[in-house]
Amino acid sequence: MPQQNPAPGLSALSRWSATLTPVIVLAAGGLALLTPATFTPLAPAVPWLLALIMLGMGMTLRGSDFAIVARRPWALLIGTVAHYVIMPGIAWLLTVVLHLEPMLAIGVILVGCCPSGTASNVMNYLAKGDVALSVAMATVSTLLAPVLTPLLVLLVGGHYLPVDAGGLLVSILQVVLAPIVVGLVLRRLFPRFIERVTPALPLVSVAGIALVVLAVVSGAAASIMAVAGVVLVAVVLHNLAGYLLGYGAARLSGLDAAARRTVAFEVGMQNSGLAVTLAAQHFNPVAALPGAMFSVWHNVSGSLLAAYWSRHPTERGAQVAEPDAVPQRAE
Repeated sequence: MPQQNPAPGLSALSRWSATLTPVIVLAAGGLALLTPATFTPLAPAVPWLLALIMLGMGMTLRGSDFAIVARRPWALLIGTVAHYVIMPGIAWLLTVVLHLEPMLAIGVILVGCCPSGTASNVMNYLAKGDVALSVAMATVSTLLAPVLTPLLVLLVGGHYLPVDAGGLLVSILQVVLAPIVVGLVLRRLFPRFIERVTPALPLVSVAGIALVVLAVVSGAAASIMAVAGVVLVAVVLHNLAGYLLGYGAARLSGLDAAARRTVAFEVGMQNSGLAVTLAAQHFNPVAALPGAMFSVWHNVSGSLLAAYWSRHPTERGAQVAEPDAVPQRAE
């Protein structure tokens, strides 16, 4: 018998908050532009906010999230490799084609080198993709991030600005890997308590993202209007190319339709909150702008794509996306 939801009202509110993430984040950015001095004191809290979001991710992970590694290693390998090849490569190409100044270029590259965004799990559910594969891909790409993200930023963006790969590694360990491990341990030690608080985690994630955007946008308010246009072009092209090339890579690899949708989302949607945090810690607020704008745009584009695919279900996708399997995450 399925376990009864301990807080159905809270779960519904959490799903609504995940759906409304683009609106909430956009409103936060507008508010920060209107009164930047009000929110600049939030800047030191950005790493802690991302750590809180990652802690929530850790508390939602189950053993079944990792079992797919053994059951479907080919699909997981294709998706993970595509993610860490396509997005950094497109980021580099965009910095060249758009002639981005070094600080904006490093911001775009940071977005491209980050792991999958956990909002992709929700989009896959809505699109009737392979949710189990989505969760596994997002988890594996996140666990690989402490090694791959600093290395890729150094290789792809080192010619723009000096990159402290060791510092990036430490930051990712602190704000990503350590909170996830703590979340896993808490779930192991206090399973009943974690089950009770899990429905609230998407609300916490959305609030954390909004606060990060408030901090970043307020810190760069003076320069945003001058560069917003070119940054938006870079963000939109980066995200859409990720969807298209991710889907194409999955199709060329022989994956079924549900898995293709999953790889498209996992490649095209990034943990832009991590990009914002790393930019704020190791560069400056201008470098954080691409990540902040990506946070808004990929939720908008992901929602539109999921809505389209939801009207064209695949046979296996309809079976995979069970009503009680809505991922309780947001990014």
